[in-house]
Amino acid sequence: MDVTALTGTSNSAGTSVSAKNAAETQDRFLKLLVAQMNNQDPLNPMDNAQVTSQMAQIQQVTSLSTLDTSIKGLGSQLGQMQALQSISLVGRDVSVPGNKLQVSGGVAEASYELDGAAQTVKLEILGAAGNVIDTQQLGAQSAGRQTFTWKAGNLAADGSQLQYRITAANGAKPVTSTLYTHDKVDAVYSENGSLKLNLERLGPVDYTTVSAVN
Repeated sequence: MDVTALTGTSNSAGTSVSAKNAAETQDRFLKLLVAQMNNQDPLNPMDNAQVTSQMAQIQQVTSLSTLDTSIKGLGSQLGQMQALQSISLVGRDVSVPGNKLQVSGGVAEASYELDGAAQTVKLEILGAAGNVIDTQQLGAQSAGRQTFTWKAGNLAADGSQLQYRITAANGAKPVTSTLYTHDKVDAVYSENGSLKLNLERLGPVDYTTVSAVN
């Protein structure tokens, strides 16, 4: 797909239409202004300040119309760049909001983000029925993104679909955490003008939900 050609055609067409509309607006304004001056009251003619003010107004409208077209063209180019960049994610592991885990090679990996420093952080691994199958104390941690690796051992086989839960506290005060699941990007596609990623286990997600590339 020739993105440059597509973008160029779109921008050219949009600029041409915008220029035509702006020219038509200016032409109508000038005709009205001339008619107004020809039919003005000779005893109370328009002064230079009035004419200058009206000319400034039409110039402002024309400038805004041109700016709107330029912004739309820039948005289209950014969309094309985003699509090209997202292609490089195919085959890569990414982090998206969620608490799912999958055991591979006897281990599962995910990450979470603490809203503040925590003196205690507890990790709980949940089985398919939502029951706790393992618990680990992760100790004190600072605010921000944290990553953990859980060794399944005999608790889960490769391919098992599990979930996890983080409970953090700073003394008696709970610390809020945001959970992220790691998954591999299978494909990238566009749907209703929105860029989508198809993940190996989770399926379709919005491109904007990706918080990190692992």
